[in-house]
Amino acid sequence: MKSLFVTLWLSLTATMSNAQSTQLHSLDSINQARQWASVGRLSFGQGSGFCTATLIDFDLVLTAAHCLYDAKTGKPFPTNSFEFQAGWRNGRAEAYRNIREARPDPDYRFDNTVSIERIKNDIALVRLDHAIKNPLIQPLSISTLPEAGQTVGVISYARGRMNAPSIQDTCVVTARQEGVLIMTCDVDYGASGSPVFIEGEDGVMIVSVVSAMAEMGGKKVSLGTSLLDAITQINARMSPTDELNDESMRRRNTGAKFVRP
Repeated sequence: MKSLFVTLWLSLTATMSNAQSTQLHSLDSINQARQWASVGRLSFGQGSGFCTATLIDFDLVLTAAHCLYDAKTGKPFPTNSFEFQAGWRNGRAEAYRNIREARPDPDYRFDNTVSIERIKNDIALVRLDHAIKNPLIQPLSISTLPEAGQTVGVISYARGRMNAPSIQDTCVVTARQEGVLIMTCDVDYGASGSPVFIEGEDGVMIVSVVSAMAEMGGKKVSLGTSLLDAITQINARMSPTDELNDESMRRRNTGAKFVRP
């Protein structure tokens, strides 16, 4: 098997500057955005930046681990500096929640050097202070990594398009090795933590989250990692919550609903 050769050149925590993307379609209307209301912005540093994040249980959000850290100091942001803005679009969200707890993958180590090892563990779970019990905001399911050549999609916020989610549903997995996906998805600052998804008989399923941009063979690519084992390990280290209902109890064994194709 060939080794994974990529040049890693930046991480994707957002700043508030402008840029344009021509390969993504903005979900500006309420009808376009409604089915993706579980995807939102995870604002941090008292609103100084954001990542993309996804509701995978009624009080549990999935994002990239490096979104939890202040790049200037290398220290975790205070828990009370986060806010999850579900379905953020044009200045308002479908639901706002503060954060009770945030945990990265136990093997994740933050630094400003983007490496394959860091990407493999760049996953975090965030526990909301109150569950989102809005029938229009349903948690998305988790599935296994797709194979090379498979088409995937991505929903993201990023600089220049921070006020509405954008979708690209024609990405291709160009390689898969050591738990890392290399994809043609168009990402930019703010897209960290964006759900990479497939659509099947069971509906939309998240197969990865965006961790970084890279260059491979002179072309820009995006990188993501496997979720199933990491989510189970992270969830086992999180504090329990008493805000449960029947559906949440069914998910609670793993912290999310897993679908294996």
